[in-house]
Amino acid sequence: MAALRLLSCLTKPPRLRCCLLAQASAARVPEAAPCVLSNRHEPPYPSLHGARRPLSTISADGLVRAAPASLQPYLRLMRLDKPIGTWLLYLPCTWSIGLAAEPGCLPSIYTLLLFGTGAVLMRGAGCTINDMWDQDYDKKVARTACRPLAAGKISTFQSLVFLGGQLSLALCVLLCLNYYSIVLGAASLSLVVTYPLMKRITYWPQLVLGLTFNWGALLGWSAIRGSCDWSVCLPLYFSGVLWTLIYDTIYAHQDKKDDVAIGVKSTALRFNENTKQWLSGFSALMLLGLMVTGANCDQTFPYYAAVAAVGVHLAQQIYTLDIHSPEDCWKKFSANRTVGLLLFMGIVLGNLWKKKNTEETRKPVDNT
Repeated sequence: MAALRLLSCLTKPPRLRCCLLAQASAARVPEAAPCVLSNRHEPPYPSLHGARRPLSTISADGLVRAAPASLQPYLRLMRLDKPIGTWLLYLPCTWSIGLAAEPGCLPSIYTLLLFGTGAVLMRGAGCTINDMWDQDYDKKVARTACRPLAAGKISTFQSLVFLGGQLSLALCVLLCLNYYSIVLGAASLSLVVTYPLMKRITYWPQLVLGLTFNWGALLGWSAIRGSCDWSVCLPLYFSGVLWTLIYDTIYAHQDKKDDVAIGVKSTALRFNENTKQWLSGFSALMLLGLMVTGANCDQTFPYYAAVAAVGVHLAQQIYTLDIHSPEDCWKKFSANRTVGLLLFMGIVLGNLWKKKNTEETRKPVDNT
């Protein structure tokens, strides 16, 4: 019968024959795997035909896919395919390192690289811990069903061994700092371990994430100066925590339907339709904290210009945010890398401006 249908198709006019062949081939295409379809808010999987991306469009996800198949679950477990989280962990470190630099000087490149390495490792460790705690929940949430532990690509024991390796390397990075910073950095580990549990207990897990993710605002300063100047570090840390409340509440709106179904909590569920009002309040307090930080370390015009630009960027994010669109929430969440980079540039330029101001004040003295 199949042969007769094929013969009948071949005797049709060319245009009709092509249409029928297309329909027949489409009927034979198997359905995509459920977890591929469920990752609607994440970068799509590569073409099944193996077409290579042009060099200009190489992405972190593409690099992970190019790695050996046996390594890919581990790289995805530490989220190397989604570097936005590493940026958001790293940027508060850069602010603190930049503010601690000597007037008229660029921030220490060595320290920036050291903290960048630490951010990759600690973000990876945090994600591993999170997935170990949440693997049963992740199986029930569309966006997270394909995470390596939830999908069964690696075991809990393998994840535990991998976690030990990441923490060991992170400890090596921490030991490159002064004793004060070593103790201060080690103190953050309790937050890293307990954060994933908070969504089971409180509607404010994003607050605990903020306390965890912005520890670098304290550590960066102490790594340069030997200890924290709390008049600078505390308002900077406070601003970073508020920033995390902003971007992670936006992020949490992607999963709110699944969160309700499985019984976990978030600020997205707490704020609901009042989200924009809450985020506006957080933004105002964040900007106030940044102003206090700048005043306490004698920052200059470029710094305050960057703070103003951050305010405009956040206002635009919040005003145009559609909390019912997961795609828009992801877009706004990802845009916060720009917020962090704007502030870092302002800190660097503001610090360089200090030298100019110092030289101008010295000239009248030298002339007298």
